[in-house]
Amino acid sequence: MRATWRESRENTRIVRTNVTPMTTTTGRSKPDYGIDAPGAVWTLLIIGIGVILTSRFVPRVTIGPVTFVFGGAGYFWGTGMCLGAAAMVVYSIYGKMRLRDKILGMVAWTGRETVLDVGTGRGLLLIGAAKRLTSGKSVGIDIWSGKDLSGNTPEATLRNAEIEGVRDRVEVESGDATAMKFPDATFDVIVSNLCIHNIPGRAARERACREIVRVLKPGGKAIICDFIRTGEYTKVFQAAGAAARRGGWIPAYVWPALRIIEVEKPAR
Repeated sequence: MRATWRESRENTRIVRTNVTPMTTTTGRSKPDYGIDAPGAVWTLLIIGIGVILTSRFVPRVTIGPVTFVFGGAGYFWGTGMCLGAAAMVVYSIYGKMRLRDKILGMVAWTGRETVLDVGTGRGLLLIGAAKRLTSGKSVGIDIWSGKDLSGNTPEATLRNAEIEGVRDRVEVESGDATAMKFPDATFDVIVSNLCIHNIPGRAARERACREIVRVLKPGGKAIICDFIRTGEYTKVFQAAGAAARRGGWIPAYVWPALRIIEVEKPAR
């Protein structure tokens, strides 16, 4: 007999904590969904400033027989790097909120769905989905990498859920997207944003895509968003027996430009 989802969770660490909502200086609670790829932001900013300063104070650098001339090109590239860092921050603060609404708006919600957010981070999609539920449940899995998102911990995710008023409809678990502990056909809806590209190795990324199809219920829908390798994911979803179509680039969320894949598992 197939194990139930509840039975399978005995093998997965489920995080439940009592959290106290964060408050602003005005006493109002406010969720914090973090800065995406904080290391990349700082790297672009530091290198960009360094190139600008070098162009200003050391326009020529000679190393052996080679002379590097910065000048106008240095200002151009340095400014471009700083603007790239700024764009990533704007995406984290503003753009991904719009992206969340677009992704969740692609689902015809009844309020009874069981939802999975793969690579949930601090719960942006997880909590957004939970707000659309009445009797359903929203589950998030992550490996909690601070390299991919600032302050990425299960406690921070649950704190945001508490602040947003959906703590009773949310669970978070430590889990690997390439080998999920859930039984087949567990979830009505699966969402994932900027997660799969972080999985090292094509074979592992393909396993993650197949796992998404496996745990999706027949007739269910998955919305996957990323900025690279979306063609690769689409082919794997199709090979796993799902109908998958990739939309066009979404430039409106500052940076990076993103693409959404709609995946539908055929009903039995």
